[in-house]
Amino acid sequence: MTNSLSEMPVYAPVTSDETMEPIGHRIQQFASLQGSKPAVISESGTLDWQDLLTRVNQIANRLRDAGLTRGDTVAALSENSANYVALYLGTLTAGGCMVPLSGMASAEALGLMLADCGARFLFVSAKNRELLSEFRDQTSLPADRIIALDDDGAGIGSSISDWLEGASSTPNPAEVSLDDPFNIIYSSGTTGTPKGILHDYRFRQRQLVRMSRFGLDGDAINLVSTPLYSNTTLVSALPTLFFGGTLVTMAKFDARRFLELSEQYRVTHAMLVPVQYQRILSDPEFDRFDLSSYKLKLCTSAPLRTGVIADAIARWPGSVREIYGLTEGGISTSLDCNTFPDKWDSVGVPTEGAEVRIIDESGREVPRGEIGEIVGRAISMMRGYVNRPEQTEEMLWTSPEGDVFYRSGDMGRMDNDGFIYILDRRKDMIISGGFNIYAADLEKVVLNHPKVADVAVIGVPSEQWGETPLGLVVTTPESTATESEILEWANERLGKTQRLSGIEFREQLPRSTIGKILKRELRTPYWEGQER
Repeated sequence: MTNSLSEMPVYAPVTSDETMEPIGHRIQQFASLQGSKPAVISESGTLDWQDLLTRVNQIANRLRDAGLTRGDTVAALSENSANYVALYLGTLTAGGCMVPLSGMASAEALGLMLADCGARFLFVSAKNRELLSEFRDQTSLPADRIIALDDDGAGIGSSISDWLEGASSTPNPAEVSLDDPFNIIYSSGTTGTPKGILHDYRFRQRQLVRMSRFGLDGDAINLVSTPLYSNTTLVSALPTLFFGGTLVTMAKFDARRFLELSEQYRVTHAMLVPVQYQRILSDPEFDRFDLSSYKLKLCTSAPLRTGVIADAIARWPGSVREIYGLTEGGISTSLDCNTFPDKWDSVGVPTEGAEVRIIDESGREVPRGEIGEIVGRAISMMRGYVNRPEQTEEMLWTSPEGDVFYRSGDMGRMDNDGFIYILDRRKDMIISGGFNIYAADLEKVVLNHPKVADVAVIGVPSEQWGETPLGLVVTTPESTATESEILEWANERLGKTQRLSGIEFREQLPRSTIGKILKRELRTPYWEGQER
């Protein structure tokens, strides 16, 4: 099954003169030139470029000796570490396709993902050993194909060091094509098998070049604090490695530790999600850290709120750039926050080689300023969802010119200057009394209350209106405000059709590992036994 991945349809624009430079070949060149320069700095150890090259080639050669062929999948269940980075690169060097798995997924889902991608090998960190025991019986992988991604093989059988013993470090990178599979990233589905998003070398190579223009190159010292199973992480980590820079990795995000590492290693770049910005900037010791080495902070996964942008620009050296896109690709916009302070409510304009349109429910493009679903076409587009042609087809929108665009599922609009504004997920849009209500509009108002630290607006059942907006609020630590006080304050500032039916206080809002508020989880208690 895995070798057929390269035969899946290509939706990205194809040019006949595009040259191929596989990352497995590229690092051989850089490692020999960089020598003792740090390549990966992690809490479990540091590898300079020469050490990394040795480890990568050993992994690649050992995988092939154990039967890995071009296009085969290698899965990993681990937090960020130097060994994990080496495994990722070693798999690609061997011609394999990397499948990073989330330690936040259920045992059942992990077993289904392994079967879905046809993994030939599974590497597991010590932290995930217990989780492995819960789904090990579900997988058909033989014992010698499950390896500990550390030097303790307890509960597995073989540690990474034992497995690599005697492996050659002679360079022998596989010859691959732009159509060959690079990685499969699984979505965060809660039931059944999550969708496997297939990226090929064409997708990644184009992305590597584009991101290098933001300074993610050989001079970058990039602090990675989101997990490697997230495309958010790969967008910045892979170009840093491809061009010979340095990765500083965190196994688990902690705001104070982030600041310490930034100062210690003179970090220049970081890709963060909005909740991380909030936690870092709210650290009481933030202003005592020397962050003058920073050149650029990137943000993705959710819109960055204007108050956070203003705080980051005022207090954190270097520029701020927001990126909007899908793991599937197709849609790609960027906002240079320092240059366009009047556009902070937007997610910027389409990036180089990208085209974004807004369509209505009938699939017709709407005029600028009108609301509809955001669709996009770009130089980087997934090959499709693995083993799910029907769901891949549902993702597609074909323009009148015959070009294939990807549906985002996000409702938004484009202003007269071409900047894109996200209003809500299509499935999260609230329809109250026949009016479409976008949670983002309401959340922006509530967040302006001085005692509100965080908010999520969801639709809840209403006999009168079908559903009605409810605000779930986290207040600031010193707040003495009441729910009714915030409700009255917000409704005075909202339109008549937008008004909140209530405010409920929460200690915190549930978020995914990359910081997205889990609105489905928030809605479920209100809609149990009812249809929405």
